[in-house]
Amino acid sequence: MAAGETQLYAKVFNKLKGRSNPSLLDPLLGMGFPAHTALRCHCNDPSLDDPIPQEYALFLCPMGPLLDKLQEFWRKSRRQCAKNRAHEVFPHITLCDFFTCEDQKVEYLYEALKRAGDRTLHAFPSAVPLVLHSSISYLGFFVNDSPADIIREFAVMFATEASILADCTVKPCTKQLHLTLAHKFYPHHQRTLEQLARAINPGHSCQWTAALYSRDMRFVHYQTLRVLFQYKPQNVDELTLSPGDYIFVDPTQQEEASEGWVIGISQRTGCRGFLPENYTERASECDTWVRHRTYTFSVAPDLSSRKDGELSSRRNGEPNPPSSSRSLSSLQSLQATIVRRSVLVVRHGERVDQIFGKSWLQQCTTPDGRYYRPDLNFPRSLPKRSRGIKDFENDPPLSSCGIFQCRMAGEALLDSGIRIASVFSSPALRCVQTAKHILGEFKLEKKVKIRVEPGIFEWTKWEAGKTTPTFMTLEEMKEADFNVSLDYRPAFPLASLLPAESYDDYVHRCAASMEQIVSTCPQDVGVILVVGHGSALDTCTRPLLGLPPLDCADFAQLVRKMSEEEDRKTDDQVERNRQQGA
Repeated sequence: MAAGETQLYAKVFNKLKGRSNPSLLDPLLGMGFPAHTALRCHCNDPSLDDPIPQEYALFLCPMGPLLDKLQEFWRKSRRQCAKNRAHEVFPHITLCDFFTCEDQKVEYLYEALKRAGDRTLHAFPSAVPLVLHSSISYLGFFVNDSPADIIREFAVMFATEASILADCTVKPCTKQLHLTLAHKFYPHHQRTLEQLARAINPGHSCQWTAALYSRDMRFVHYQTLRVLFQYKPQNVDELTLSPGDYIFVDPTQQEEASEGWVIGISQRTGCRGFLPENYTERASECDTWVRHRTYTFSVAPDLSSRKDGELSSRRNGEPNPPSSSRSLSSLQSLQATIVRRSVLVVRHGERVDQIFGKSWLQQCTTPDGRYYRPDLNFPRSLPKRSRGIKDFENDPPLSSCGIFQCRMAGEALLDSGIRIASVFSSPALRCVQTAKHILGEFKLEKKVKIRVEPGIFEWTKWEAGKTTPTFMTLEEMKEADFNVSLDYRPAFPLASLLPAESYDDYVHRCAASMEQIVSTCPQDVGVILVVGHGSALDTCTRPLLGLPPLDCADFAQLVRKMSEEEDRKTDDQVERNRQQGA
């Protein structure tokens, strides 16, 4: 990364200076830009003069009570069924796909919108009938019959006027008009989403508004992050962050970024640089869109306003005792279920190669192949393996600090009053060690057997080499004083672990393993302890909560965030080792 905040474009004209003059802001304000957007463009954006047209689209957006119900559906569906593609954009009916228009001709788009609206106003339906449609990956309202024809005619008129006035090619929507509620969701959520959708009364009063939006076509395929916390750069190649800023991130251009950091472009300044990823959250696709002109049609009457009003009054007045009773009963049942099947997923402690690097084994091996302890953070000894010390290279043990972490975690769990009934562990040595030391604090290391489940091992794509690591056999673990079960039949035997498996295969493996783990443990006997890897905190818990897997990119981002603090401590330890060596 070059010194200083590298700008997205190298060419910055001298006339950028002094653009905060109020007289120069007036044209942008008059065109519908918010004041903060106009000020940003004049003062900070180094790419303002670059010939990159914006992309524009025309949407028909509901307003009023219907919009309130749709937004309520948005919130509930996201909470109960996780995020899907529909959550990226506000409720709308697409009238024209995104098209380009030169900046100096944007005003003609406004005129095109007004002309098309005026010609359609007298014929625009007083009520737009919405019919619910559901399929395995789509849920939404369809607009049918003559109202749909009128709306399509309006879209065609706008496209024709825009082509004549603004000299741009606009493709109106001529297919089935629809208002999407959910898209690309998981099939097992279809029934829940349908139940939520049926609570929306399409007859609610609604004011339909045709709205012209624009987006920056440079960042269409980027991820958008919203800044949560202020950040002052510590190095010249980092971005200044303020809460509410938006950062565009290209997932394919992150090779230079360290763990926990990303390279992004600030929407506010137009500059490019590094930023800490955990200072941000994922934003929706439409959060950075700009809303320009709108044309509002007539207000549709509420076909059942009196009935709905009376029902709403009864609900909002005195509470409904039967409903409250059912709700309380359901909550208590859920809590009871959680108590009966409490699952605690734990990540292993600090591994030795995390501190001493990939060559850690060479640092502690004598010329004749024996282990010795060159640093106090190396373990006191290594268990015996039939194939010798070489197998530890891809299956490293815990460091001394890692062992201490496990004991402290066990002590904290003991103090919390939980009762461990059964233990399952990844076959990785560091995980089995973690399970043993946690049980040791409960004085259960001889009473509770560790069941080794290869199905919860790390995503094999992240493992070095073309083969999966060679783990210790159960017999070798027994000989090394690990109280492992020889009778447990895992959901995924070691032989079924494939190198460089796909993300979908990995997620399925973890889900199937957790299903067996929970089903093999009796109820009402205590906590099920599962010891795995950082990624297991997500992939081994989401199936239990009925949540779909994260997208692969979101999953990788989450695991990086988990590792950030660990990496910082690692860097401190490595620096101490370097100073001691000097």
